[in-house]
Amino acid sequence: MKILISWSTGKDSAWMLHMLKQQHPGAVAGLLTTTNQAFDRVAMHAVRRELLEAQAGAAGLPLHIMPLPWPCSNEEYEKRMGAAVTGFVANGFTHVAFGDLFLEDVRRYREERLAGSGLEPIFPIWKTKSTADLAQDMIAGGLQARLTCIDPRQLDRRFAGRAFEKALLDELPAAVDPCGENGEFHSFAFAGPMFDHPIAIRVGEVVDRDGFVFADLEPRGVVS
Repeated sequence: MKILISWSTGKDSAWMLHMLKQQHPGAVAGLLTTTNQAFDRVAMHAVRRELLEAQAGAAGLPLHIMPLPWPCSNEEYEKRMGAAVTGFVANGFTHVAFGDLFLEDVRRYREERLAGSGLEPIFPIWKTKSTADLAQDMIAGGLQARLTCIDPRQLDRRFAGRAFEKALLDELPAAVDPCGENGEFHSFAFAGPMFDHPIAIRVGEVVDRDGFVFADLEPRGVVS
């Protein structure tokens, strides 16, 4: 196996990497991230490219960035992703791993788009346990993350920039998934067993854009 990870910079991607390193030692060979070409930030999470690159360095893995125009139609996304998949297969990749947890339509879309491509989709943390238990496992396992993007229709803006920790889980409204799987929030993982060292960050300005609330995480260098 030669595994490519669909890398969002968030806690689920990071925990999936941790799981894969245990399940398939040495098989993970790269991270793939889509970025917003206009702002040079990770799509949806709005994480700075510098922090994305710091994650890849801490994980000890090659980083493959696929810039997307903004706005980006689904047709353009699929065109660019299809070309990228062809390239990865040519480079010997056999599988691509996704950190999806339970959304059936999202999984089905990925499986349908990759069918016959030569790159087999795998879902290492798919329905392994409840998201409440999974969130607790992440925290107990040493994963550290901060919330970078909040959907204010589902979660109060005061959660933007908060640490993903037990206190936060205790404060989440009952209707909010503990892992944010329904889009309630997105995160940036900066420390944990999947990294060789933590990534030093600080929470900068909190801004409203395109109907979402973003906490701008700023780099503070890499802790040795």
